[in-house]
Parts: sequence; structure tokens; C-alpha cells
Amino acid sequence: MVLAAGLGTRMKSRQPKVQHELCGRPMLAFVLDAALEVSGRRPLVVYSPATAGLTEVFADRADFALQPEPLGTADAVRAAIAAAPESVDEILVLSGDVPLVQTDLLAELIDIRRARNAAVALLAVHSAEPEGLGRVIRSEDGGQVLRIVEDKDATPEELEIEEINAGVYAFDAAWLRGRIGDVKPSPVSGEFYLPELVTLAREDRRPVVSLEVEDDGTLAGINDRSQLAAAELELRMIVNERHMLAGVTMIDPVRTYVDVSVELAPDVVLEPGVVLRGSTKIGEGTRIGAGSQIIDTVIGRDCFIWASVLESSEVEDEVQVGPFSHIRAGSSIGRKARLGNFAEVKASRLDPGVQQHHFSYIGDAELGERTNVGAGTITCNYDGVRKHKTKIGKRVFLGSDTMLVAPIELGDGARTGAGSVVTRDVPAGMLAVGVPARLRKPRAEAAPGDAPAATALPAAGSGQAPVEEANERTL
Repeated sequence: MVLAAGLGTRMKSRQPKVQHELCGRPMLAFVLDAALEVSGRRPLVVYSPATAGLTEVFADRADFALQPEPLGTADAVRAAIAAAPESVDEILVLSGDVPLVQTDLLAELIDIRRARNAAVALLAVHSAEPEGLGRVIRSEDGGQVLRIVEDKDATPEELEIEEINAGVYAFDAAWLRGRIGDVKPSPVSGEFYLPELVTLAREDRRPVVSLEVEDDGTLAGINDRSQLAAAELELRMIVNERHMLAGVTMIDPVRTYVDVSVELAPDVVLEPGVVLRGSTKIGEGTRIGAGSQIIDTVIGRDCFIWASVLESSEVEDEVQVGPFSHIRAGSSIGRKARLGNFAEVKASRLDPGVQQHHFSYIGDAELGERTNVGAGTITCNYDGVRKHKTKIGKRVFLGSDTMLVAPIELGDGARTGAGSVVTRDVPAGMLAVGVPARLRKPRAEAAPGDAPAATALPAAGSGQAPVEEANERTL
């Protein structure tokens, strides 16, 4: 059972506390993972009307029980028991706001309860900062747990105790079903506290056992944005260490931000300020330069990405991107392509060897192998109503400041002159120049000593007879 009905008012947020993310995942997702791994069963999440959105977000990960009014942890468990199968003979209770809880601790807690046939087993933490948390009250010899007292109900002497209740329990299910209704409300807050079951178990002369651990931060609950940031830092260091031990170089791990879902091959190098999010995968030998952000993108081997943003795209091997490039969603960059300063690509395919270097925009387009995109080139893909495609063949040369007004197609080996506005298709091997652009055959490359090539003949519409040999027309 995972308790997630609390309002989380200290987060000062429109969304439930347990939906706030750590390294790219909602904190509740980590708790559900731990619950499933240790129990082998689909977790049961307790929610309230204020956290009803959880039932949609985690519908494929958990079952749910409604706590109509959040009246405390015991009231939440009472609601969950009503929804739990009768066949269950052991219940593990977790808090949805403790995302770093470790499964080995949970397994050990369950083993201790079974070994002693205890009614209750709980995790007890020795903390130097126990403020706001329930204190563990023990017998004079320190061996037995007598009761748990909440911070707001504790006496000044009890507040001096540094052993706290982590809010993680294993219960004998049959005993819990019989006793959960006997929990009385707190005289101070009016809430029903789950730790009151410790007192009830002792009244029944049933063992209450504890697993005592030192405070390493993994059992800390998250109640506000400051604690969320602390947990994020703790988890980020765990994630980064795992990657570094697997062969990834992080020049400054403290300033490297990698989501838990990211996959990195050996010999990847991450410079300071890199942010890797979502389903990103990066191949062996690739270097991600300082300031780059990569989201849901697959990058191949031996690439160099420098101070650029890549999102929901695919980059093949030996590609160079940046600085200050932007590869937007739906793009595919072929092997050994080069994208330079302020190059933007959106929903386009650049085949191997394409060069797109300076201040250019390629959108809704296909570019063939070894095409060169001149500085300032733009695909005019949007007419104010619809997006249109641009198709560019192999070894095309686009002169600086070319505007390609889609829909349009340029054949293999076509060329455009600097500043051209191309509004219609350009056949293979032809040159388009002017505003609007006209077609002509490109000049032959003269050998040394040859006479200069002839210039193009007049365009159609000039009043002269059309010359078929010139193959020239207004576009």
C-alpha cells in the first residue's frame, strides 16, 4: 500500500506532491517501482479527491483506493484494506513522498517481521534533525519499541529523542484488519495516526520489531521545494556515479544533469552544464559539449554536440552539431553531417554528408547526400494555413540567402545563386538565380586558358523569341 492522499500544501503547487519530478520521473513512480520489486504484486495507491489525477497518470502501474477525506495515515490504510484482496496475509505500507527508499531495506524489514511473527515491523532512523517527525519511544533498556509519538503531540522530553519513525511498515494482514478500526483520533489534531497500531499490538502482546538504520537521506520524506531539490541532488549523484562506473566521463558531475531513463555507452564524455532528459540514448565515443540540452533523442557513435539543443530526433554516427544549433522534433541527421552556428532543423531528414553551417532553417524537408546549405538559407514551409514539403536531391548547392518556397523539389546536382527566391521545381543539374528565380544551365568550369563561358540568354517574356537551347524560363 502506498499512501498518496496528502494535499502537500507546503509544496504550494497545483499538482499533487507525489507527481513532482526527480531526475525526470514523478517521485511516486520510484515508490511504485520499489513496491513492485519487493512484493511482486501490483501496488495499491491510496488517493484523495485532491490527488485524483494520480489514477490517470499511474493507471497502468497501480490499483487505487479512495480516501474521501484525508484524516491521517491510519484512515488511509483503513480505506486501502477495504479495497485489498482477502487473500493477502502480509501488508507493506510505504509513503508516496519517500522516493529514494531502497528495496533491500524493505526486503530486510519483511524478513524481520516474518522471523518474529510480529504484528508490526517498522523502519527507525537515527537522525540529527528529527524536527517535525514522529519519535520512537523505547523501553528503558532501549530494546523494545513501546510507542510512536507524533512531533505535534510530543512532550519537551520526547522531542529530545533523535530516533524517528520513517513511516515504512510491514504488518500481519489478519491482525491489521482486526485492529485498524480501533485506532483513536489524536486529541491534538483529530487525525488517525498509523503509529497508534504499535500501542495496540503491545496491548495484544504481539511483537513489535524495528529495523534501525542511520540517516543517509534515502528515507527522507519530501514536503516542500527545498526538500525536493535536496532529493534531486541525492538521486542525481547516484545516477551519475552509476554511469561513471560504467565508463562515462563527466568532467563536473555536480553540474551534469542526467535523467534516470537516459542510456549512455562507454567512452561518452559529458562536459559541464549538460542536460540529458527523457529517453535519450548516446553512443560510444560521443562528446556532449558544455551547455547542450538533449531531450528524447538518439545519438550515434563518435559525434560531437556543442552548446546546442536536440529534441525528439535521431542523429547518426560521426555527426557534428553546433555551437548554437537547434534540432527540433521529428528530425533525422545522417552520418557525417555537419550543422554549425545557429543552424535549425525541424521535422526533416538530412542524408549523410549534408553541410548546413550558418544561420539557416530547414523545416519539413528532405536533403540528399552531400548537399551544401549556404548561410541564410530558409525553407519557406508554412503558407499561413498548412505546412509544405521541400525535397532536395544529392549534391545540391544552395547559395547564401536562398529562399525555397515550398512545396518545391530540387533535383540532384541543382544549384541556386546567392539571394535567390525559388518558387518552383529546379531540375537536376540546373541553376536557379534571381528574384523570382529563373532557370539556366550552370556555367562550365573553364580550364586555364579557355575563353570565358557564355552568359545565359534573355528570359522568356522579354520580347525576344524563346531560345530552346538555353533551357531558360521564369520561375
